[in-house]
Amino acid sequence: MKTAVFPGSFDPITVGHVELVRRAVPLFDKIVVAVGVNSQKKYLFSLEQRLAWLREVFADEPTVEVGSFEGLTAHYCRSIGARYLLRGLRNASDFDYEKTISQLNEIVGEGLETIFLISQPAYSHISSTIVREIIKGGGDASPFLPEGVNGV
Repeated sequence: MKTAVFPGSFDPITVGHVELVRRAVPLFDKIVVAVGVNSQKKYLFSLEQRLAWLREVFADEPTVEVGSFEGLTAHYCRSIGARYLLRGLRNASDFDYEKTISQLNEIVGEGLETIFLISQPAYSHISSTIVREIIKGGGDASPFLPEGVNGV
């Protein structure tokens, strides 16, 4: 079974994340959208809220599961039998960063392969960081959030 993990903080999940997962669905038998928990990081939304949003957003995708993990992504992938990581690239800066991480994951994950999908132009400007700033500033973030997450 070809299983991929799409890791992230998803604080919050954006329409860009959703578009990437939906494009990847035909490529894998199963995709696990996994919330990585870092105790050193301060999140805007609770882990429970982020997991609930992910479950709702992907409720109509039978091959997409939702999970969470602490520690190294490569270790989580090994623990669930995933041999692939799914990552999105919005720009050249993303590529430089993700290339280095993928090379480290390949070593630490004993052959864990990273699959990159380039963001569609309509979504390349969207990031959770920017969406959080809009929300914290009292702006309308709904154009950047999937249906079901609009209540933030």
